[in-house]
Amino acid sequence: MKTTAIEKAIINETTINSPLNLVWLAWTISDRVSEWFAPEAKVEAKEGGAYELYFIPGNSTGMNTKGCKITKLITENELEFTWKGPDQFEDLMNNEDELTTVHVSFQAIYENSAKVIVEHRGFKKHEDWIEAINWHQMAWSGVLDSLKSALEKGEGNLCCQP
Repeated sequence: MKTTAIEKAIINETTINSPLNLVWLAWTISDRVSEWFAPEAKVEAKEGGAYELYFIPGNSTGMNTKGCKITKLITENELEFTWKGPDQFEDLMNNEDELTTVHVSFQAIYENSAKVIVEHRGFKKHEDWIEAINWHQMAWSGVLDSLKSALEKGEGNLCCQP
């Protein structure tokens, strides 16, 4: 049974002093995703491919997005994937039939600068969801700060072409 409650989206954006192609690769190559987002990642950069993040390395039963898939991929432009919330919101938002969706858009600002906009959709406008919405608003802000910091340092895998 699907809920028909009106949905709410969380939108966060940042501008990163790094070329667009490196920002894109930071989201779409497993080794790079694990440098700034989650310590373990399985990303298959194609529509229908996995977008799985493991926030506790080696733990495939909790604190992960196991089973989440890429639903849209336009190179260096758009990335969209399904999302599972952390364990404390499992009953609320991790039903396989009604997962939320994360849409990431990328835009070159200058040769060495890019804007990233994360729009997390599918939250219900219902009091049960308030804590999950607030948690994710804070979490996405931190995720983008981590991405910006990692890319602007220009170290490790994130600095260069694969």
